[in-house]
Amino acid sequence: MSVGPAGPVGPAQAGVPQDPYAPVRGRGYLKLLLVAAVVGFPVCALAFGFLALVHVLEPLLYSDLPRALGFAGTPLWWPVPLLVVAGLLVGLTVRHLPGHGGHEPADGLSLSGAPPLSALPGVVLAALASLSFGVVLGPEAPLIALGGGLAAGALRLLRRGVPDQAAAAVGAAGSFAAVSALLGSPLLGAFLLMEVSGLGGPMLGIVLVPGLLAAGIGALVFTGLGDWTGLGTYSLALHDIPKAAGPTVPEFGWALVIGVLAALAATGVRRLAVFLKGHVVRHRVPATMLMGLVVGALAVAFAAATGKSATEMLYSGQSALGSLFHDSAGYTVTALLMLILCKGLAYCASLSAFRGGPIFPALFLGAAGGVVLSHLPGLSLTAAFAMGVGAMCVAMLKLPMTSVLLATLLLGYSGLTVMPLVIVAVVVSYVVALRLTPAPAESAPAPARPAPPETAPGTP
Repeated sequence: MSVGPAGPVGPAQAGVPQDPYAPVRGRGYLKLLLVAAVVGFPVCALAFGFLALVHVLEPLLYSDLPRALGFAGTPLWWPVPLLVVAGLLVGLTVRHLPGHGGHEPADGLSLSGAPPLSALPGVVLAALASLSFGVVLGPEAPLIALGGGLAAGALRLLRRGVPDQAAAAVGAAGSFAAVSALLGSPLLGAFLLMEVSGLGGPMLGIVLVPGLLAAGIGALVFTGLGDWTGLGTYSLALHDIPKAAGPTVPEFGWALVIGVLAALAATGVRRLAVFLKGHVVRHRVPATMLMGLVVGALAVAFAAATGKSATEMLYSGQSALGSLFHDSAGYTVTALLMLILCKGLAYCASLSAFRGGPIFPALFLGAAGGVVLSHLPGLSLTAAFAMGVGAMCVAMLKLPMTSVLLATLLLGYSGLTVMPLVIVAVVVSYVVALRLTPAPAESAPAPARPAPPETAPGTP
């Protein structure tokens, strides 16, 4: 007998179809909804505090600290020692603290269950050392772990003997609430959770409803704290998007091209990251420091070659998406290509060794590639930007519905106008990326046992 959110659920009697919505009709499901609603408040407040701390530490490390040490400004070489220190901190955290610092970003985005409370300090420390120091990763994976671990852990502390399925449902609601406000929409978080977890059928709504409730309350918490503190909401959104023209026939052709290019680029990023990760895990601390050195050196190379700030290449790119779109005329094609090259390589190094999420750098690289292609005939900036975001996102994450929604909601009303182009680019990128991904090796069948030698008739 298994235990569901609404209580014990036994096997269906022979010949009697089991009602898939029976858990919703029980009192246990109402209790689950109440717990999810209550979980949304503290989890999202802590998630907001985590994002606010990252936001405060970024200028502290790259602007205030060099001035406090006597420099007139931030030296060109400054990212190199800073990211080596980040590598040391992350390497030590992954090696010595419980939970190994959380999710391995080179493995993609996955929901493998809420981590125990004992693992959360390591998750927070590794993520802070990665994100605040400028590593090219996003905050979504640490927020998923933090929200799920806090929610499930608090439930187990308050109520002993909680069934595993109930704790998993509350943990999923906590993860849902923590990440949905960051993505800019609880609905987008619902699709992310659905695709990552592989839910389907009647269980889809049953499991997602508590998460939607927690995410909706969490969005209110993010908005309220953002207004009260004046720090903003840290959600993914672009503002003042010009009205886009309807899709054209040449742009549908460009959708095919962008889908293929994004799949090729993402496959290269992923394979290089996995290759580097194989070396990092064998020498965790020195190899993570080396990857930090690589990221810092790439930032210095970008700044020296383009005359722009190294921080434009560092970090996840979430807050830079708006300026990339609105100030695209301020970038030459050469500077954009240099940005894509350096940030792409830094993304590989970051995925292999540090801690964070893979979504936002993929969005930024796709957007930058779209801006480059928009200089070619027959392709508008808004359409190229949206298609690049969606195509690169799906090639990295293998989540087609989430990728279409991300690219569409990011651009508001104009995103709805170019959605048909985004769908084509996402589908092409998804199929090509899957065809370029090697199939998982099947486990070899166990060798057959040799038959015992037959004995001759009459032999004992």
